[in-house]
Amino acid sequence: MPKLSDTMTEGTLLRWCKKKGDKIQVGDILAEVETDKATMEMEAFEDGILADIYVEEGGKVLVGAPIGVILAAGEKLEDLVKTAAPVAEAPAPRAAVSSGRPLTPRARAAAARAGGAGSLPEVRVKASPLARKIAASRGVRLDSLKGTGPGGRVIAFDVENAPANGSSAPAATASSPVAAILPTPIAGMQETKIPLSGMRRVIAERLLASKTQIPHFYLSIEINAAPMMAFRKEYMEAKATKITFNDIALAAVARAAMDKPKVNASFAPDSIIQYGSVNLSVAIAVEDGLVTPVIRDAQTLSLEQISAAVKDLATRARDKKLKPEEYAGGTITVSNLGSYGIEQFCAIVNPPQAAILAIGAIIKKPVVNGDLIEIGHRMSITLSGDHRVVDGAVAAEYMTALRKLLEAPALLLL
Repeated sequence: MPKLSDTMTEGTLLRWCKKKGDKIQVGDILAEVETDKATMEMEAFEDGILADIYVEEGGKVLVGAPIGVILAAGEKLEDLVKTAAPVAEAPAPRAAVSSGRPLTPRARAAAARAGGAGSLPEVRVKASPLARKIAASRGVRLDSLKGTGPGGRVIAFDVENAPANGSSAPAATASSPVAAILPTPIAGMQETKIPLSGMRRVIAERLLASKTQIPHFYLSIEINAAPMMAFRKEYMEAKATKITFNDIALAAVARAAMDKPKVNASFAPDSIIQYGSVNLSVAIAVEDGLVTPVIRDAQTLSLEQISAAVKDLATRARDKKLKPEEYAGGTITVSNLGSYGIEQFCAIVNPPQAAILAIGAIIKKPVVNGDLIEIGHRMSITLSGDHRVVDGAVAAEYMTALRKLLEAPALLLL
């Protein structure tokens, strides 16, 4: 099972595109694999014959675990099994497929072929990035710890409470933070246990790390949305094309980030990385959670181009057809819940970025105009910032630049 995304630890083999006995050439599509973010095609990197299949369609497989074997001309599967005989006497490895199906002798033989006679591929321990960092600094072996996180994942608490040699991990006690957050069954109430999907696991891990490791701060502004509403109507009449308020907001966020580049940055251990272009991550709700595909060089795109890019990315995100490079490399994120009727909210910073914009709905409300109270249209925008990178004054300058563009949206055409 190849690693098809930066956060992938296991994949679901949705469909075999080849069957046992088929001739395989380099570049042929072997199977469709669902990662934590998308459904992707897995290509063959060897010529030969697909001699055996170890994983049925629908099986979940750890990255690096064998799913089948391709033999070159003149090779026989029986000879391969014989040459790998010493492996059969080794301690049984952890199951490759999460359904509980252990590695077959042939799978073990393929593992030996890949890693050398008598060896098995190393099984990656599921652990959070913080847990790995702490373990490396303390010399603790992750594979010897019992994870108390979601799905048995090793978390920072497990490493911090492990002996120096990592021989064991203490069980969660009533006073531990792990036990404190475990739900208590309620007598007489029917419950449904929903297994965590790969995407949900990654979201849980990344956002927990963001909120616990990044010092968040928040700034909110309320803009006059009437000019934006008038601009949208005139633009669509003149261009005979449809754009949304979100398209206008995205264009303004990107342009303002070029005007105030200190928010278009990320934190590195020994420096702050400031980007020369705006790769705009757009939060899109999908069935299993949330993905953030990227519109690259957004500051150079027209409103029509941004609109088309968002529609395309959203459609393929919901169909799980995004490519890994399409949700990597973002420099600032926008999350818009206005279409759900949410007036104001605070988003969680999407690491390693330093800022995320939370955009609410346009609402009617009484506003003061001089000495008069009138009905106006207002929209709330909240910036969540990483205080290691962005200071309050810098964020305030950015929000002022964003307000200027949204209250005079014709500037986006310049």
